Amino acid sequence: MSSLLAVLTLARPDIVVGLGLAVAILVTLHVLLTKTEVSPAVGWIGLAWFSPFLGGLIYFVLGINRVQRRAMRLRGGGRGKRRGGRLPHIFSHEDRHLDALRRSIGAITQRRSEPGNSVTILANGDAAYPEMLAAIDGARQSVGLSSYIMRGDTTGRRFVASLKAAQARGVDVRVIVDGIGSGWLRSPAYAALSAAGIPVGRFMHSPLPWKMSFLNLRSHKKILVVDGTSAFTGGINIADQNVLATHPQHPVQDTHFHLRGPVVVQLVEAFTRDWSFVAGEDLDGPAWFPQPTSDPQAGEAEARVVTAGPDEDLEKVEYVVLQAISCAQTRIQIMTPYFLPDQRVMTALSLAAMRGVAVEIILPQESDHPLVDWAMRANVGTLLQDGGRIWRSAPPFRHTKAMIVDDHWTLIGSSNWDMRSFRLNFELCVEVYDRALATTLGGLMAQCQGGELKIAELDKRPLAGRLRDSATRLLLPYL
Repeated sequence: MSSLLAVLTLARPDIVVGLGLAVAILVTLHVLLTKTEVSPAVGWIGLAWFSPFLGGLIYFVLGINRVQRRAMRLRGGGRGKRRGGRLPHIFSHEDRHLDALRRSIGAITQRRSEPGNSVTILANGDAAYPEMLAAIDGARQSVGLSSYIMRGDTTGRRFVASLKAAQARGVDVRVIVDGIGSGWLRSPAYAALSAAGIPVGRFMHSPLPWKMSFLNLRSHKKILVVDGTSAFTGGINIADQNVLATHPQHPVQDTHFHLRGPVVVQLVEAFTRDWSFVAGEDLDGPAWFPQPTSDPQAGEAEARVVTAGPDEDLEKVEYVVLQAISCAQTRIQIMTPYFLPDQRVMTALSLAAMRGVAVEIILPQESDHPLVDWAMRANVGTLLQDGGRIWRSAPPFRHTKAMIVDDHWTLIGSSNWDMRSFRLNFELCVEVYDRALATTLGGLMAQCQGGELKIAELDKRPLAGRLRDSATRLLLPYL
């Protein structure tokens, strides 16, 4: 390409200038018609006019959101329709100030808030995997599993064996693994599932370089739905490193949740929509959506699913987070492995702290990505100055993601507090209105509070460290 341009430049510079002008104009027009944020739009246009051919190529590979068009096409025409109406369901509670949060999240998600659910906390793979495998082993109608990471290790093989046995006894089984998180060029778990005859799809996978714009758009969801009546979600992937009892080389602490009750239907919907997106097959009928019956194991929690992704669900988790921060009156508790939200979230947290809300954030002492730790230190100074507090949890690395507001409202699921989760990844969270869950989870979070990060510690960084951290922060949209 470069040699051809060099020859054309020498022979016909007018052609090169004309082609460059055309590329710059096309990129500019596309940006103006599709980009809603000013800074990225200005950046892409500037790059296209400064270096039309290189800038145009980079924009074609990385700047065009092909996922939204694909999602609208594959999910249109009745596929994966949401059941139960599109209006939020409002309930009266002792915490009446959260009614505004219920209404706003109903408008954001276009899902009903469902009462009568139970939510059980499962610590690490030690507690989560046995319950998940038992649910698969007891399945009678359907099993849907979606995981960002699924390894071909001992844990992965146990899940493959359970899924294979379920299918052998007549259960309808479908599995989604991410096309990068579970292995790009080689995916042992995908190969094992395929060899077992289990219908499995790799989310947004392509070995072709010109389709690697999808590299940045991952399915980060963790979903297991069984018989349309039982569901698991949270932060745990499927890998040996999550089973702390086996003393893995790189252990990961995490939290998962077992849900029963009417909200399970929304988790099934989320899975079946993703399966339609990946495989083009519509899953419906009583195997996946059985007739509602009373569940003696269901509880009193009110819950609703929140999905997000760079398609029709763009930034919905971030909008929910912003609404929750704005509605908080006494306390905001956050636990996340990565804390790199954009400026509007940081500003909302600072404003909450300034109006007297206790803003408490728990991060790992060291994450598994040093770049994230460097950028975090350059991003939190203002929040600490405004009254927010940050603690570090002791090793091993803690991957738990949760948010609690006013000791009553909880957001659990797969989303980290960074721009990748808020804007690029496909994520699934569940909001829960339940004081008992918030109290229990809040207690677990408090137990993880180690050393507190103070402004003085940030100020003591040498100049080289501050420059490194600030430079890394510029990569915030991609970390």
